[in-house]
Amino acid sequence: MKLKRYKDYDWWLIIATLLISVFGAIMIYSASFPLAIDIYDDPSYFFNRQLIWLAIGSILLFFFMHFRYSVLKNLSPLMIIVSILSLVAVLILGTDTRGAVSWISIGPFSVQPAEFVKLAIIIYLAQVYSQKQAYINKFISGVIPPLVVVVFIFLLIMLQPDLGTAAAILMTAGIIVFLSGAKIRHLTVLGILSGGVVTYFALSESYRIERLAAFQDPFETAERASDGAYQLIQAYIAMAHGGLTGAGLGKSVQKMHFLPDPHTDFILAVIAEELGIFGIGFVLICLLTIAWRGILAGIRCDNTFGTLLAFGLVFQLVSQAVINAGAATGLLPITGLPFPFLSYGGSSLLVSLMGIGILASISKDGKRSKREKEETQAA
Repeated sequence: MKLKRYKDYDWWLIIATLLISVFGAIMIYSASFPLAIDIYDDPSYFFNRQLIWLAIGSILLFFFMHFRYSVLKNLSPLMIIVSILSLVAVLILGTDTRGAVSWISIGPFSVQPAEFVKLAIIIYLAQVYSQKQAYINKFISGVIPPLVVVVFIFLLIMLQPDLGTAAAILMTAGIIVFLSGAKIRHLTVLGILSGGVVTYFALSESYRIERLAAFQDPFETAERASDGAYQLIQAYIAMAHGGLTGAGLGKSVQKMHFLPDPHTDFILAVIAEELGIFGIGFVLICLLTIAWRGILAGIRCDNTFGTLLAFGLVFQLVSQAVINAGAATGLLPITGLPFPFLSYGGSSLLVSLMGIGILASISKDGKRSKREKEETQAA
């Protein structure tokens, strides 16, 4: 009986997640030790903190693996209430970092509530739209009501302001609505409205306009001392230095105070510089494995809530990775979104590992249901 229980675990998903998380911690040490020495006189400062978050996150992963994900349906209203209260709290008690109030300090650590809100929104929308299947084709009664909550949360996050996270939440909401079976014309209307809102906010602040200009032509924009252009050019130099095979683990030049945020937003550039195509390939294989197993869990799930939840979690992880990679390579504007499992930051890592735990629970439940059906038919 115990062996059957272990067979229900999705070991591909779990092992790929732990591998990329440990790899991320190693690369955080490599990318951050020059900065850590200068600021804290401790080369392991960021690494040690990430290990603490990784240990806590691993516990949460295994907890949610054994937690019946269906219980989350009943908890989703409470999660939304807590999410709204936490976003209000961060506006009152938060710490200003680079012009954004997104963090709440708890002792020696800081927490970013918006990261946990991403997870709460996915659970909430999966729960609500799974109950609206009978009238999902009705725009006013079927599609719109849950999105009022999403818009309210979007506006709270924009007060911080954090357009990257707010836009990511809108994208994830959009994919869940699409997978719920909403009509194409309804999705088109929502897409146009969302695109217009994001465009308005993107053009409403000078620093965001500078980022867009840097994305279009970083070398010309660099002459005007644009921070976004400088970051992108330094990332280009890092990747060019690494070439195909990389300069070697720990041998990045750009992390020596040339490339800003080498252990957070631009850690992918350091990986490319030090490990070349092999490091990037390892990250890609792990991420694709996670996406593959998560999608498979959603397909095999025998209830709409679990399917929407699985697809929402996979989309949130993959889209955030794509946006971060796009920013680091100049294919997309810089947004400040971390790369899941790789970028330094406890909130992002905890939420990512919790999401994987929920995916593992969905996968385990699907395998168990399939096995029990087969056993019943055989009897």
